[in-house]
Amino acid sequence: MPELTAPAAPLTATHCPYCALQCGMNLRGPGPGEETVQVVERPDFPVNRGALCGKGRTAPALLSSRVRLTEPLVRSAATGRLEPAGWEEALERVAEGLLRTRAAHGRDAVGVFGGGGLTNEKAYTLGKFARVVLGTSQIDYNGRFCMSSAAAAHQRAFGLDRGLPFPMEDIPRTGCVVLVGSNLAETMPPALRFLTELRENGGTLIVIDPRRTRTAEQADLHLAPRPGTDLALALGLLHLVVAEGRTDEAFIADRTTGWEEARSAAMAYWPELVERITGVGVPQLRAAASLFCDASSSMVLTARGPEQQSKGTDTVSAWINLCLATGRAGRPLSGYGCLTGQGNGQGGREHGQKADQLPGYRKLDDPAARAHVAEVWGVAPESLPGPGRSAYELLDALGTEVRSLLVMGSNPVVSAPRAAHVEERLRSLDFLAVADVVLSETAALADVVLPVTQWAEETGTTTNLEGRVLLRRRAVSAPPGVRSDLEILGGLAALLGHEKGFPADPEEVFEELRRASAGGPADYSGITYRRIAEEDGVFWPCPEDSAEIRHPGTPRLFLDRFATPDGRARFVPVTHRAAAEEPDEDYPVLLTTGRVVSQYQSGAQTRRVDELNAAAPGPFVELHPLLAERLEAAEGDRIAVVSRRGRAVGPARITTGIRPDTVFMPFHWPGEGRVNSVTNPALDPTSRMPEFKVCAVRVERADAGPGALEAG
Repeated sequence: MPELTAPAAPLTATHCPYCALQCGMNLRGPGPGEETVQVVERPDFPVNRGALCGKGRTAPALLSSRVRLTEPLVRSAATGRLEPAGWEEALERVAEGLLRTRAAHGRDAVGVFGGGGLTNEKAYTLGKFARVVLGTSQIDYNGRFCMSSAAAAHQRAFGLDRGLPFPMEDIPRTGCVVLVGSNLAETMPPALRFLTELRENGGTLIVIDPRRTRTAEQADLHLAPRPGTDLALALGLLHLVVAEGRTDEAFIADRTTGWEEARSAAMAYWPELVERITGVGVPQLRAAASLFCDASSSMVLTARGPEQQSKGTDTVSAWINLCLATGRAGRPLSGYGCLTGQGNGQGGREHGQKADQLPGYRKLDDPAARAHVAEVWGVAPESLPGPGRSAYELLDALGTEVRSLLVMGSNPVVSAPRAAHVEERLRSLDFLAVADVVLSETAALADVVLPVTQWAEETGTTTNLEGRVLLRRRAVSAPPGVRSDLEILGGLAALLGHEKGFPADPEEVFEELRRASAGGPADYSGITYRRIAEEDGVFWPCPEDSAEIRHPGTPRLFLDRFATPDGRARFVPVTHRAAAEEPDEDYPVLLTTGRVVSQYQSGAQTRRVDELNAAAPGPFVELHPLLAERLEAAEGDRIAVVSRRGRAVGPARITTGIRPDTVFMPFHWPGEGRVNSVTNPALDPTSRMPEFKVCAVRVERADAGPGALEAG
């Protein structure tokens, strides 16, 4: 008889749990005699066409009970340690802790901190829980650290914020891409092929980054400005465009307002001045302006480099002004876009976990928005609290104005600026509860830790960097003792007197989200689970027109009009200003931070995957040979980076690919290598984004005393 082969487990089409590409993948559940979930290529999904980075390929490793939480933990009054507990006890402890604070100090003494990795359903429910059940205004999320500056600039220029106003497939078809402060080769590796195809098609790539990254190596032109000077660089390019007569006067007249003021502001930044500010030579500035304008179509794509600054909103506005002045917006294959970072960074802020927003990207202080959402929620509009503190301001208020905190899907002990101070604030709370997949550094401080299901164990939607609403599907069962975030919020709501309105079924939540978003800027009302599955995602806005007409979704925004009341884009006049903290005699070097390819965000998950740790085992300090020589440091020597806020240590990585006045550290690790102990929480006045990307530091051998590197 022929040997019988057991049938393979079926494939489940889903998406990667990490970055905002939300790459498509198939999962095969454990078959007979197997223990692990397998990742199988999904070449039909257009964003990645089957390609995955190492993080995506190894994502199932986090499903193992060996590396994740599988039962609630509560802090013992007797021992002070976190010890296993049942769900009833854990949820009651959380409810009691939040109630006790609210009774003693008022509703706004209770805070909620969410995450850009939560699904749309979770983000929506978390915002509703904070405002309806807790009645608090004190809710924000770690997406405030991601792209809030770009979002603010989008809003004031275009009247609408969506990371990319066009699909990724348009990028290889344009003539020139200016990539500002993004290292796609390490942050979103599958996206690098779009830039490769761009050049194969005859297009040009300009990369602007103080480091010569793997992405910059692919560029036709690499500009390496001094950290914190991106705004001056953009103004200088606009000056050249005007001076050389390369503006699109017809587009400006027909589709924009405010040009004269923006033009006047830019004309103060002549090339030689910009060279002095940025360190980028005049010939390179002229070459960049020519490449951008000579192409028949062009795009500017920004990421955290220019955005995570205390002037990030104005910096993005300067790049938008360049696009508008040259007619490179609101036209096919041209435009400005922001490369969202976190997995659901786009959807996570659209539906209510941001301090000033309600579902559908409605403003919390808009009476009509409050009335619409309140009706969906079955509450009085006046019962909804107003806008609260932004993320860092919320964390800074812990232990004083905010006495108890519920954290879902975030690890601010590692990810927040001035992290040692944030850790101290978390420790000072009267009560802290954390819901997470793993025992993160933040969860380790909690009074109660609630283990939650993760991407492959639950169904839910995310919205990727294109504005494409996607469906992650449940492929495997969660371990016994683990509950979903929706179940947890529903259980807490019931204990706090709201037995209805918080279902655990994600599709039921999404149906309510559709109603809440209807008519808003981010209108999801025409999107359903079934439709997402049929179409490989649906681009918002997608209103529900009628029973007979299906809205096609909106892959490309602004082709006919911008989302402003008059349909015109707005120029915003901006001027350069220095970083909040410039080098001086005591702190003569600039620090910038970023990611590496094999780790993700705070590393809470990726640091538990052996293959990824082997590739990126720990932090490092990247510095130029001239700086290393002044330190008398060799490759691998322990280097301390010291600011006014703290100290971080890592082995030296010496390279000519960084400016001599700058050092770089990745931000994925806790302990002595936690670079966010050093970073500056100075906030952008509009977006409230902290200035992660630039601060003044002193660099010294870790075995040397203070002052090992003097100015000069």
